Amino acid sequence: MTSDENIVIPAWMQPMYDTYHYAPAVIDGDQLRCSGMMGIRPDMTLPEDPQTQFRLAFENLRGVLAEAGLTFADVTDITSYHVGLQQHIQLFGAVKDEFVAAPYPAWTAVGVTELVLGALVEIQIIARIR
Repeated sequence: MTSDENIVIPAWMQPMYDTYHYAPAVIDGDQLRCSGMMGIRPDMTLPEDPQTQFRLAFENLRGVLAEAGLTFADVTDITSYHVGLQQHIQLFGAVKDEFVAAPYPAWTAVGVTELVLGALVEIQIIARIR
């Protein structure tokens, strides 16, 4: 069982935690395990533009990492789930590279048929706590 002090919740995500009963991230030993993050705004709306969605998903992840005192440099693993993987992978990769620098973490990209709210991508990360 996870104790409350191991749950990481940026302030704007508290309503999601309260309503949908999931933690944006959990500290598990020396790792931060983040739930899948979409490019949603605090009002739970999604931009229509794929690039804006992808960038906002990484911004949201940056906020979760910062809440735990971490950065993308601490990320060891990325799993991304894509609607329209082949159509968007080049654009997604370019946006990812705006946030993630060498040495690069492990990355798995998976094509799916749909995501909640009609999102085009959901990104899950694991980061090392030093």
